[in-house]
Amino acid sequence: MNGISQHRGIGVFGRAYRVMFENDCHAEGSVDRVLLENMVLLSPETMAYLYGEYTPIQVRYENGSRPELERHVEEATARCNSDEERVSGIIKFCSELGKEVAEDPDVMLVGGTEEAIIRRGSDWCSDIARVGCALCQVAGFPTRLVYLADTRQAYSGHAIIEVHRNGFWGALDAITAVVYRYPNGQPASTWELQNHPQLIEEHRKSSDLYAKAEQFMNAAISNYFIWDREHYNYAVSPINDYYRSILEMANVGWPGGLRWLHGEDNGTPRLPP
Repeated sequence: MNGISQHRGIGVFGRAYRVMFENDCHAEGSVDRVLLENMVLLSPETMAYLYGEYTPIQVRYENGSRPELERHVEEATARCNSDEERVSGIIKFCSELGKEVAEDPDVMLVGGTEEAIIRRGSDWCSDIARVGCALCQVAGFPTRLVYLADTRQAYSGHAIIEVHRNGFWGALDAITAVVYRYPNGQPASTWELQNHPQLIEEHRKSSDLYAKAEQFMNAAISNYFIWDREHYNYAVSPINDYYRSILEMANVGWPGGLRWLHGEDNGTPRLPP
């Protein structure tokens, strides 16, 4: 697509979210930073490209190259009889990784290989989304990462995935095991959810839904292929001071209301790690 560079990068959601992404806990140069830096805004101008040539509809994962992930996929899909059930089983496995994770910022870690994230457990949405992406690819499904943001609210970002099966892209939330579908069972893509927010609200009635319709109004997509692992840096990082302050405020319930704490909406320079 000509001119795609103007729709790519950490600034696609505006100034405040650019500053937030620049202060991300993941190490500079790590896989998670690279994925953010290469995300492409989903918009009327990019929709055909993102749902066309952007993500190849073939999986080049070689069986036997990630045996630990293959074992998790086999266990998560053991009783599944269809592609839809297999995808749901994998996402349910991902959603359980945060159940016994310590909430103490002093011991929290982010990043690492998918195997490392699974072993330690995590409820960090971008880490769990990457795990979901990797496991679905091991299972043979084309999968990619999706970043969401309610740009009218501070710190209202989220990471999910899109999985291609039976001819359709469909959004899934690996944190809450929500599989977005139409009433007839057809997968619903991020683009379709943007244009039919009532589908999101229908899922909210019956699911432990984290993402709100407002977050889907701003979305960006990034390709991640586990067969290219040698090209990525899988550094593990502690929580930095920037995110520590956000987590501490969240733990006390945001007295005074949810707001940007560090002047991100005014273009404050990057804070030290």
